[in-house]
Amino acid sequence: MSALATEAETEAAPAAAGNWLVYDGDCPFCSRYVQLLRIREAVGPLRLVNARDGGAEVDEVEREGLDLNEGMVLKLSGKMYHGHDCVHALSLLSAPKGVFSRFNGWVFRSPKRAALIYPVLRAGRNASLRLLGRRKIEAE
Repeated sequence: MSALATEAETEAAPAAAGNWLVYDGDCPFCSRYVQLLRIREAVGPLRLVNARDGGAEVDEVEREGLDLNEGMVLKLSGKMYHGHDCVHALSLLSAPKGVFSRFNGWVFRSPKRAALIYPVLRAGRNASLRLLGRRKIEAE
């Protein structure tokens, strides 16, 4: 078991109120992905935050210098995971129920696979935003 999974199991409960995932709510792929995740079963409460709505979580991401156009951000037990590290962490924390969760786990449990595949997913997001006439997320 990875250090992330062990850390999440031991620290998620006390820090659950501060756990959140910031994603692009205008991206149909990102929105569907976060709907299909079963992470709450593993870590308890997790706020899903649409980056386009702004707020304290988005401000915190920007203060950390993370670009939401480069990837979503998971904050778990006080630590932030961005881009491919985020989907890797989510795959380790998602309950292995259902076809999507098992497939997601198989694809992204390997940090190397996550790092290789994530840029393709990001390119798909960018292409879909262009096709739908939507802009990228603008930093404040």
